[in-house]
Amino acid sequence: MDVRVTSDPRAFEQTAFPFLQQDPVLHNLVMTVVHERVTGRMRDAEPAFYVSVHDPDVVGVAMRTPGRYVYLGALREDLAVPVADAFAGVLPQEVPGVAGDRPVVTAFGERWCEHRGGRMDIVRGTRLHKLMELTPTAADAGGPRLMTADEVDLVAGWGKDGFAEELRIGYREWAEGHLEHRTLWIWEVDGAPVSMVGFHRPVFGVSRVGPVYTPPDRRRHGYAGALTSHVTALILADGNQACLFTDLANPTSNKIYHQAGYRPVADFVEAELS
Repeated sequence: MDVRVTSDPRAFEQTAFPFLQQDPVLHNLVMTVVHERVTGRMRDAEPAFYVSVHDPDVVGVAMRTPGRYVYLGALREDLAVPVADAFAGVLPQEVPGVAGDRPVVTAFGERWCEHRGGRMDIVRGTRLHKLMELTPTAADAGGPRLMTADEVDLVAGWGKDGFAEELRIGYREWAEGHLEHRTLWIWEVDGAPVSMVGFHRPVFGVSRVGPVYTPPDRRRHGYAGALTSHVTALILADGNQACLFTDLANPTSNKIYHQAGYRPVADFVEAELS
């Protein structure tokens, strides 16, 4: 078993994408993160680390970008220990957590704690969904439009309110990126923005929807569901597949996406390392 670590996203893309594109929905998060850095869509202030496991061809991958959890995704459980060993040799002492399939997260966490001490606690469950057949949903009022330049601060604030753990830093830069690349839609009612839905540009024919956010005082009117349906329809119209992640602790969002035609692909967990 050969475990390789690189901080060069382009080299990792060339090495790992032939393996990942075998299931571009299951591996979409890794592929999107890497591709956005290869193309300059996203930049990291500190080195990111990408791991590929070879036997002799690539049989598994993992990654860790600055400020984020180690992401194992659908990595095989038997690869958890060598991947943890590889990351322990390059990552700083403080790593907030690890995410992926539960068995591999558990095995990785146990090995990581052997290296660094501390403990691992599973704190969240997520579910990857794939759009099977779109069933458009309606809202009480309003309609969709692209985000505008004067909404950067608004979108950054919504990102901070709804996705502080996921985004962690750079909220305004994140909002500006969506504006530049026309990847965030607003649902507007009587001239007021009431919900937002973003998406990632497709990689190997798959586009991931998210983030989806509606301020608390605007919820229960169908805005997010209708806007998600709209964005999904645009993805399909361009000839791509659509997928998204949901929080398993939020039954409302899971129900909304199911009604729109999304179906479960895989469940993952997130665990804190302390």
